[in-house]
Amino acid sequence: MFLHNKRLQYTVRVAQPNPGLANLLLEQFGGANGELAAAARYFTQALAEEDPGRKDLLMDIATEELSHLEIVGSIIVMLNRGAKGQLAEGVQEEGELYRAINGAGNDSHITSLLYGAGAPLVNSAGVPWTAAYVDSITEPTADFRSNIAAEARAKILYERLINVTDDPGVKEALGFLMTREIAHQKSFEKALHAIQPNFPQGKLPGMPEFTSKYFNMSGEPNVRGPWNEGGDWEYVESPAPAVDGGDGSATVDLSPEDASVLEDMKIRTASDPLSEPLTGAELGSGLVQGKNA
Repeated sequence: MFLHNKRLQYTVRVAQPNPGLANLLLEQFGGANGELAAAARYFTQALAEEDPGRKDLLMDIATEELSHLEIVGSIIVMLNRGAKGQLAEGVQEEGELYRAINGAGNDSHITSLLYGAGAPLVNSAGVPWTAAYVDSITEPTADFRSNIAAEARAKILYERLINVTDDPGVKEALGFLMTREIAHQKSFEKALHAIQPNFPQGKLPGMPEFTSKYFNMSGEPNVRGPWNEGGDWEYVESPAPAVDGGDGSATVDLSPEDASVLEDMKIRTASDPLSEPLTGAELGSGLVQGKNA
């Protein structure tokens, strides 16, 4: 059960309207790495979680992400506050109004016109939010790694947003949101490594002859490092096809009936390598029966 507290988790102080910046902030509202995607990811993981500690952790952070969604949405609405009235009342000349809502030259006019200068669930390019942003697979050793990466991406996006605004109040609020991404990463890291062992993910250990083998698939010059040398790495300089020792072909055991039908199809659809068919492309270029028209 959720109860809404009318006070934001962090106070929003916007110095002046800026529709262009509002449009960029939509990336953290309805974008792939935004707060709604994070809340949905952790909430759905929590519902399926069997461990009571991890369940609490995921529910707590999912709920906090919803509060962050409210903060980002509030900033967006405040940045659009001037454009909202201008669009609704049409008190400016057309050219002046267009320049006002076009902000810093990006596509803020699109979200202003389509969504009335509100906070729509779209990214900064106007693409609607989708559940495809939620990549949970309901295996904690895999999901928590994904969660750590998601928080890292969100942290970087907040950094970039901080770098494109000189509004001190917006910078401060974005700095808070960025910092919480760090805190969430730390919690997810601890929860992941509280599961031992947590690698490889899942239950099956993998084929031992291939788990520590590195294939050089990019030719020369080849850079060596801890990702392919030292420890138990076995480096294969020139990997041959069929590393399993087979002939590298694909086969299937067919019933005699299936094999007969397949052979009939092969005969019926066989190509004649000696033919010189006249094609539509040749006809379209003016070639008729081997002669130029």
